[in-house]
This record gives sequence, C-alpha cells and structure tokens, in this order.
Amino acid sequence: MIHIDGSFGEGGGQVLRTSLAMSLVTGKPFLIKNIRAGRRKPGLMRQHLTAANAASEIGKAEIKGNSIGSGELFFSPVTVDAGDYLFSVGTAGSCTLVLQTILPSLLLAKNSSRVVLEGGTHNPYAPPFDFLVKAFLPLINKMGPEVTSVLERPGFYPAGGGRFTVNVKPTRSLNKIDLSARGRVINQRAIAKTAKLPISIANRELKILKDKLNMAREDLIAEDVTGSMGPGNILTVEIESENITEMFTGFGERGVTAEKVANKTVTLVQKYLNSKVPVAGYLADQLLIPMALAGGGKFRTLTPSRHTLTNIEVLKQFLDIDVSIDQYDENACEIKINGQPYTMK
Repeated sequence: MIHIDGSFGEGGGQVLRTSLAMSLVTGKPFLIKNIRAGRRKPGLMRQHLTAANAASEIGKAEIKGNSIGSGELFFSPVTVDAGDYLFSVGTAGSCTLVLQTILPSLLLAKNSSRVVLEGGTHNPYAPPFDFLVKAFLPLINKMGPEVTSVLERPGFYPAGGGRFTVNVKPTRSLNKIDLSARGRVINQRAIAKTAKLPISIANRELKILKDKLNMAREDLIAEDVTGSMGPGNILTVEIESENITEMFTGFGERGVTAEKVANKTVTLVQKYLNSKVPVAGYLADQLLIPMALAGGGKFRTLTPSRHTLTNIEVLKQFLDIDVSIDQYDENACEIKINGQPYTMK
C-alpha cells in the first residue's frame, strides 16, 4: 500500500485527486493523511468528497474516511467499470476537478463511458468548462481516445447548479505527444460572458482587451448567458496556434471592477505570448498524468509552479517514471517524461 502525505508540497486537493486517479489506473491502494493541510480549511470539502466517491463508484473500491472534513482517506480499487454515471457536487465546487480525477482511468477502460457532472462549471479556483473543451480535450484526443463534452447549463460561483456531459471512447494505450513548439499564432479570440448581470460589464472588459492586446473587433464577443442559477462573469482569451490552443481566464468578483478583471487577464496572455512556450501553467498541470500514462512525452512551459512540482512527485509514487525539468530560459523550461506506456488490466 502506498502512503501519501497530503501536506507535501503545495498541500492542496491536487495531491488527493492525483492519488485517486493513479490508484484507479494502476489498481494500487493508498492511504493519505493530512488531506489539504496547506489550506485554510483543511480536510475534505464537498468537491473533494465527490471526487473520492466518484472514483470509488467507478473503481468498485473499498473506501474509508470519505466524509466532510476528514483528514485521512483509505482507497483500494478492484476494477474500473466503464458505463453511465451521474456525479453531483451539490455546491459550486468544481465539476472539472471531479472529472480530472476519474477521466484518466476511463481513457484506458475496456468500454465507452458517459458521465454527467453537476455543480460548478465556471469556478475561479479551477479550470472552467471552456478550458476543458478548447485547450485540454483536443490534446487528449491527439493521444488516441475520443472525448467530447457538452455544456447543458452553466454553474457560476457561488451559486453553482451547472451541468455538463462527457462521452469517452477509450483507447488501449495513450500515444506520446511532443509540445516543444507553439508554432505560428493563427487566431486570438476573447469572449466575455455575464449571467444575471449587465452586459455592459462584458463590453468594458473587451474594450481593455482591444486596446492592450490589439485584438480585432470581430474577435471580441460579449455574451449574455441564460440558464444560470446565479450571477456570474467570466472572461476568456483563446490563443490558437499551429500546434496547440491555450486559454486564459478572468473571473468577475464582487467589488472588483471589470477593468481590473480584464487587465489581470491581459497580463497572463502577454506573459504567455512573450515567452514563446506552447504550454502555460495550468495546462502543464493537466498534461502530466496523461503523458505519464503514455510512457513519455515532453512539453515546453513557463517555470513550473509548486503545484506542478507536487503533482510530479505524487505520480512517481504510483508509476516508475523519470521526469526531468530543463530550465533553458529565465522564465521557461522543458519538462520531459520517460517511462513505459501503461495499459490497464
């Protein structure tokens, strides 16, 4: 059995989610203590509990400690059972992070799956649904599986209530990918969405992007979102290049001006474009698990965050892999993974 210290590294929920994901794929049981010890409210919150219970259901696992506030969890899967599932966070907790936990095993399962997730789809503390379909899943599909997702209802923080469906056609093993070069930037597009808020907020955000990123008017879209249970505002900037599409987001918050939201997003985009790397920080975190399961691959990215470094160390506890980080520039590095392709039994 593998023993995990949840306080290691950045000490957040990613330690738990990666452990659950890798346990499902490898069949190795684990015990994690000090769950989310690095957070203001340690222990399992609703979205982490939903992820653990979802993993338990898919893996027919024995699980102990799966309760709100628990700082310790035992997890021992039996087999990954593909099929139709519905998982509801019950709050604005992130659906995409629940998917992050169960998707790796479904990519390598024997049969196809359909998963419906309910909760937060646009949460400032997690990858939003837009990032999932535009940046992450296209790369996953290059690795062999066929994964599609449809947003049925948006769920903004703090009301939640969102819903989306994911269909997974698995593959026997994942293909390696090489993201060493971004290629030529083909298109830049920005969408500012508001729900139950004045559309003028979206227009103010887009004006900042037009002025500071020199974006064409036809690539700036203001959208009044319907069907949301509560108010919300998200600004997304999509950078489509020859080899990859990256996405950057800003979230409106009470007391924060539209201009501040837009300027913060502009800073992220400019840093990315100036760096010349293909993969930004959040996508780097997401790519580590599928690349490790593919038995290798490499990508160039910004200087890795503590979050990324922690994720690498958790992966090493489940898989026999070597991960090298070559800092070839002041603000850029190449992450290379070497191992053996993983095939689920």
